[in-house]
Amino acid sequence: MAIRGFRNLGLKVVSIGLAALLWLVVSGEQISERALRIPLEFTNLPAQLEVVGDPPANVDVRVRGSSGALSRIATGELVAILDLRTARAGQRLFHVTGNDVRAPFGIDVVQVTPSNVSIRFEPSVTKRVPIVAGVEGEPAPGFVVGTVTADPAAVEVVGPAGALQALTEAITEPVSVAGAAGPVTETVTVGSPDPSVRLKVPQAARVTVNIAAAPIEWTVDGVVVQVRNATRPVQLMTHAVTVHVRGPRESRSVTAGDFDASVDVSGLRAGQFDLPVHVVPPARIGVERVDPLQVRVRIR
Repeated sequence: MAIRGFRNLGLKVVSIGLAALLWLVVSGEQISERALRIPLEFTNLPAQLEVVGDPPANVDVRVRGSSGALSRIATGELVAILDLRTARAGQRLFHVTGNDVRAPFGIDVVQVTPSNVSIRFEPSVTKRVPIVAGVEGEPAPGFVVGTVTADPAAVEVVGPAGALQALTEAITEPVSVAGAAGPVTETVTVGSPDPSVRLKVPQAARVTVNIAAAPIEWTVDGVVVQVRNATRPVQLMTHAVTVHVRGPRESRSVTAGDFDASVDVSGLRAGQFDLPVHVVPPARIGVERVDPLQVRVRIR
């Protein structure tokens, strides 16, 4: 029957030997210090607050340990974690100490620089803004970009109160209309032009860009000039004008009779006057200029 103290004697001897060897290795290593730049992370930010500005993303630390332990530090093993649970709106100051640094076993943090961090907070608010779709490229020759619509037409965004006060729209990825001669429809990602603002729920929008035939220019001769508000006999020295217009190609069929050209003689006494010609064009047609701009009238 084996004596209890001598059970597994071989394993015990090996364990003692390994422990002694480890002690010799460690005790033989030199204790060193090293300066490192490590990431600064924030935790426990109250839901009703937003961090604004550019708080520091890193801090510098001096760490102490055996040369072997220091050489084995991997990226991400040392992280400074700042607890923001006491934050409130405004500019706030937080201490950063060695106790805030997560470090591997055998590594001591002896210094953190800076020792305090200033961070500004604003209330977190929600706002609904219209979606303004982006368009890039040029349509086919003879065509132009018409109306642009998005479905949905608006989206809810979340962010600091100051940023949302200035924000007027959400944006999309640009929709290409290069070479298009008809409507272009595409589903694109919606985002915010301000990086401090985010969508309440990430989503996409269906954007439709209407492509219309480019307007053309032409002239309409012989537009008869009428006299308005005459209380005396009036003689027109020029009875008709030429109107230079711009509009859709299909409106080219309009005639001089579709235009209303006139001069207003209200309040004028007897005499000779040069009066501007006012032209009202048909629907969808714009007046570029009138030739002549004025006509001479003689009031008796």
